[in-house]
Amino acid sequence: MIFENLPTTPTSEELIDKAFSRAARAGRAKNGTEAQQSMLQTASNILSDNMQNVAAEWPDFDEVDPFYYELADAIVDVNELRQSLSEIQWASRKTHDIGREYQGKLTGDADADRKIRKQGFARLADIVEEVEDDLLRVGQAHQDLRRLPEIDPDEPTIVVAGYPNVGKSSFVNAVTNARNEIAEYPFTTKGVRVGHFERDHIRYQIVDTPGLLDRPEDERNDIENQAVSALTHLADAILFVVDASGYCGYPLDAQLELRDAIAERFGDVPVLTVCNKSDLSTDVEADAYMSVESGENVDGVLDDAVEAVGYEPELPFEDRE
Repeated sequence: MIFENLPTTPTSEELIDKAFSRAARAGRAKNGTEAQQSMLQTASNILSDNMQNVAAEWPDFDEVDPFYYELADAIVDVNELRQSLSEIQWASRKTHDIGREYQGKLTGDADADRKIRKQGFARLADIVEEVEDDLLRVGQAHQDLRRLPEIDPDEPTIVVAGYPNVGKSSFVNAVTNARNEIAEYPFTTKGVRVGHFERDHIRYQIVDTPGLLDRPEDERNDIENQAVSALTHLADAILFVVDASGYCGYPLDAQLELRDAIAERFGDVPVLTVCNKSDLSTDVEADAYMSVESGENVDGVLDDAVEAVGYEPELPFEDRE
């Protein structure tokens, strides 16, 4: 996942302590003006390099997949994050320039040069403290974005939706080839469930998002609605699971209203209505009927979902004459 391996962002205090302590060690190995020059160079290099590393390791958000872009924007506000990264890059350049400026002011007089070096250190510290809030914002963004679900936007993806207790998670568990991954993420406290299965040597993702697609839009907060917007870039097909028996605790009319709202939100993405608990009731017009509990037609529903996705991998030899 693109945000997982970002470097840890130090605080302004940590940066200053690191730079000045290493500079002091560098100065102890030399004498007079040479010691002051070494301290200035060491401190400015450490500050400049560390802040440049913080800014440069982040991806270019103009090139980030729209799915992850919208998730990131929902959590951290991408424009604010970009501004902070820009400020940190400015501070990186500025500390480099200050180091060179004060090295050029050294006179050769040990006492005078010690004062010049202290003035340079004060300027360096001022610059780092000026971007203190930006460093904190970037550090917090890193912590938040590391918690995003491990989802590959390039894999064909089936999103499972429907009211709670209709059997969505049981279906995802039943059709994945291993126990599905449960990952916490910042939109709800329930986590996102991601499973995988293969058909004809193609790996598919199947995603259940409790707390997002299991209630009407007007019951979601702004961040949750933006997360749903992100899913519109990911989904290749939607399985909307209904419980015609009503044992889930929600009227069938309300379930179908949610289905229609999701279909409208996802635009051209195919939506299959799947009636679960068919051993109890099939009193609804649906694209497929199944009972996860008894295993009836579970594989058939998965085949229908694969057909709805219609994924055809590009083969390297297809364009050859």
